[in-house]
Amino acid sequence: MRVLSGIQPSGRFHWGNYFGAIRQYIELQEGNEVYYFIANLHALTSTRDKELLEQYTLDAALDLLALGVDPDRAVLFVQSDVPQVCQLFWLLLAITPMGLLERCVSYKEKRAQGIPADTGLFAYPVLQAADILAYDAELVPVGEDQKQHIEVTRDIAGRFNHLFGETFVLPRAKILQEAARVPGLDGQKMSKSYGNTIEVFDEPSVIRKKCMRIVTDSRPIEEPKEPEGDHLFQLYSLFATAEEREEMAATYRRGGFKYSDVKKALAEKAAAFFESARQRRQELEADLPRVRQILADGAATARRKAEEVLRRAQEAAGVYRSKGL
Repeated sequence: MRVLSGIQPSGRFHWGNYFGAIRQYIELQEGNEVYYFIANLHALTSTRDKELLEQYTLDAALDLLALGVDPDRAVLFVQSDVPQVCQLFWLLLAITPMGLLERCVSYKEKRAQGIPADTGLFAYPVLQAADILAYDAELVPVGEDQKQHIEVTRDIAGRFNHLFGETFVLPRAKILQEAARVPGLDGQKMSKSYGNTIEVFDEPSVIRKKCMRIVTDSRPIEEPKEPEGDHLFQLYSLFATAEEREEMAATYRRGGFKYSDVKKALAEKAAAFFESARQRRQELEADLPRVRQILADGAATARRKAEEVLRRAQEAAGVYRSKGL
């Protein structure tokens, strides 16, 4: 099965990114044909600093490779290195109803937050559709909050197919349930926009400091506590074995413990969990020509597939001119 997903280079990856998406990306490499891209064109809707966007894009590549995206089993590339997607974007935009985009939840939410309504923000779902359709993707792993965008992609592809004949594969979403289960320092969903993140590649000392800032309640030490629904316990559970989770759950229910002890245990486990990835990242950072070659090779593969799909769409719509015309 052909799988595709993209991730925005809007800052360093945090625990929510890893457990919510990247871990599943790595698992999906087994037995599937996978395309993963760094969505730097999408990032232009929020990042307008040239040097920062370039650094975030490189950091994203380093992080993904260090965490286990394997260039021998996955096509990893930067979105802007496949210009065919932008050409396909226009073909799709030309037949997309305004009302479909006006109903998109992410657009309405950002408008409600006072984020400027640039055309890029409004047309974001159409570029996302082009990203997906350009590779004949069958399965797109997304969080629940992105499910509507896959539905929009299906609507756009279906409309194009209706107007011009069967051209695009209709993708389906694979909902990443973990994406909604990673709480941040304040108990809300871990997100850069909330400023409550712990980065994957934070140094152990930084991880410890951040863990000690995790918000907890003020119940007495001796009071028994139910672990289910406790965000500190949820974070600990991400890194603990099944046996360790049971032991910690029993400690909660028994009472007589300090939250600070749980925070220290969490920090130690998290630092150990990402230690090998941290070492791999250092090795990759010391060999940037290799990383750039991986991205170049991935982009070449992606361009070949995207060119095939673009040609198919252009011919269907009547805008492809062969030699002699």
